[in-house]
Amino acid sequence: MNRGSFFSIEQLTASEIEAILDTAELFEQNPNRRLLEGKVVATLFFEPSTRTRLSFETAVNRLGGRVIGFSDAKNSSSVKGETLKDTIQMVSGYADLIVMRHNLEGAALYASEVSRIPIINAGDGANQHPSQTMLDLYSIRKTQGKLTDLKVTMVGDLKYGRTVHSLIEGLSHYRPSFAFVAPKQLELPREYVEYCEEHGIPAEYYHELTPEVIGASDIVYMTRLQRERFLDEEDYEAVKDTFVLDCNLLQQAKPSMRILHPLPRVNEIAQEVDDTPNAYYFRQAVNGMFVREALICRALGIEVKE
Repeated sequence: MNRGSFFSIEQLTASEIEAILDTAELFEQNPNRRLLEGKVVATLFFEPSTRTRLSFETAVNRLGGRVIGFSDAKNSSSVKGETLKDTIQMVSGYADLIVMRHNLEGAALYASEVSRIPIINAGDGANQHPSQTMLDLYSIRKTQGKLTDLKVTMVGDLKYGRTVHSLIEGLSHYRPSFAFVAPKQLELPREYVEYCEEHGIPAEYYHELTPEVIGASDIVYMTRLQRERFLDEEDYEAVKDTFVLDCNLLQQAKPSMRILHPLPRVNEIAQEVDDTPNAYYFRQAVNGMFVREALICRALGIEVKE
């Protein structure tokens, strides 16, 4: 395995997380640095993506590197039956770093084991989305001034939501407390309930989103119900409008509370919320570019100075 690979948030200690966030702050101050001159980054997206792919590719461009790759598996040789191993080994000969999204859980870890160059996981099935977690942590620290001792409420698809799963693990270093709000069909998987118990993390579980739950929160992390994760369309239709965050639900919100969302939004946040001081999700997406610049440099062993 290439030591620069980043496939799970569990790889990082608290100090390593904070070092990456500090580097992202430097990139926010000056995102245009020619640190990737002569480097090629391959973006292999076997699943659709807008923000993750574009923010990684923008990060490479702002760092002076070049991008190759594909944004749809239909445009790759996987449709001809090429194995993931063969694809990774072939691309390893062309690029210095691979950023990969795949529909199979564990695909990024496997890719890192067969690759000669570092792999950054841009999402593997319902498993992990560690670069999203890093930009979530960056956004939380930026809005709250700290990561420690915060009440974080996670809403929506907690069963398949890889951003939720990664964020639970990322925040575990910082004495959080959680409120998990989901329909019964999409409750937090038992393994993450046990994770919170094993790490002594206080957690509450709800099937209804109320002003009282939001009023106790420092961060409200909304997620969409992912149609592509449902095997039965009727099951999706039954729960798709379960939770819609609107201004009525914000009546008891703390002035400092911020709403995050990994995007895309469907209808789980009413557009009227966009104009409230609590809304932070579009700025959160912008933060992704700075964090991904930091992750790219970390993967390639490039020192970033002020």
